[in-house]
Amino acid sequence: MSDSNSLTKYVANFTANTGFDDIPPDVRDLGKKNMLDGLAAGLAGTVMPAVKILRDYLKDLNCPGEATVYGNSMKLAPRFAALANGIAIHVDDFDDTLQAEPGRFQGIHPTGPVTASLLAVGETTHRSGRDILTAYHVGVEVACKTFEATHVDHILNGFHSTGTCGMLGAAAGIGNLYGVDTDTARQVIGIAAAQSCGLQANFGTMTKSYHVGRSAECGILSADLATRGFTASIISLESDRGFFQAEGGGIEEHRIRGKLGNPWSFADRGIWIKPWPTGSLGHAAMTLMLELVEKHDIRPDNVEHVAVKTSDNIHHTLLHHRPKTELEAKFSLEFCLAALLIERKLTLSDFTDDYVLRPDIQNAIERMEYNTFSQAESKEHGYGIITSFIDIELKDGTKISERCDFGKGSKANPMSFEEVSNKFRDCAAFADWPKDKTETAIELVATLEDVPDVAKLTEALGA
Repeated sequence: MSDSNSLTKYVANFTANTGFDDIPPDVRDLGKKNMLDGLAAGLAGTVMPAVKILRDYLKDLNCPGEATVYGNSMKLAPRFAALANGIAIHVDDFDDTLQAEPGRFQGIHPTGPVTASLLAVGETTHRSGRDILTAYHVGVEVACKTFEATHVDHILNGFHSTGTCGMLGAAAGIGNLYGVDTDTARQVIGIAAAQSCGLQANFGTMTKSYHVGRSAECGILSADLATRGFTASIISLESDRGFFQAEGGGIEEHRIRGKLGNPWSFADRGIWIKPWPTGSLGHAAMTLMLELVEKHDIRPDNVEHVAVKTSDNIHHTLLHHRPKTELEAKFSLEFCLAALLIERKLTLSDFTDDYVLRPDIQNAIERMEYNTFSQAESKEHGYGIITSFIDIELKDGTKISERCDFGKGSKANPMSFEEVSNKFRDCAAFADWPKDKTETAIELVATLEDVPDVAKLTEALGA
């Protein structure tokens, strides 16, 4: 393979040479909405046990700096602030998702790693909101398109794409913010690719959110080392011993070659925002459950049986079918449907061990039957990646059955900027965050391209 045809060089060239005016205005606006959504999740996450443990650890390391740690007065070196903030953004599983195409598996949470890294660096170097927004789109696009190009075995072998491809996105975003040239960007990507990690076995534990924080931290580390002359393979992505081969057994190059920004992931399938703090693979079924409960005024005591059917992939990912803890409940479709059946809502406050173990919740879970359809069935009938079916049988014999292909927050059923602003307000209230800072953060993200110094935004996120 000639150097001019190198895939790594193609990604590096996009990283180094994409500017603000290369991003369509509608895509920029979608990015601001998702950034606000990520920061909403980040504020809510600051009160979670995993984040408190990490902050205590970083305090013991004695690594002070000028970068804000969300939700408190800590200031750390950028890489460590990014680690803490990345974990906070993902710990509640409330951040955005690029879903895989039909016939493929899972997805990636791109905003967390990229935003956590960029704001930590941008604050300490007093970069403009315009610079941050440009670099954000570069990083998210690289994360999404490298995920698209991974062989399906990347997921089937157990890798968590947010910890692998998300790291590449964070590195590309920081490389763009630093203004590196194409050759240096190749080194940035190579150093990041060497650190890519994340195992699906950690779903339902604190370590899943660590994958996001670690990706954000390593994005900064990779760019810092590369700009100081540290070297890596210049064919780290396509090498027969490189990223795609090692982590998936191959590459589907047509999914990335010529596709960066063409079309942008935000404008293509869209990067979905979550109305509920749980894995997005279950959001079609959850959207449908809430619609059916409200439309038919279904009372939980009148329900005899609920059958839900999704793809095998969702069943294997939402793997805790009889959850007993709040972390297990994050990956339990049965729990989420039970909560919506009983409460007609599912909020951050509902994810506690006590709530999960409530007798009425556990009783409703026991009435849930979870079946699956195969990949062959999905292909034959044209099901989408999260197509879901719900059949509710009432005690009087009435049967209610519906299908849903898209959850609330998807491109087909989007959340508006105002809806995301309200989500931000709810998350801020959950973290007991001051209302004046809450409104300031919303306004600054809404006008991010006009903000002269992004430190104004991080000031609203820190005590």
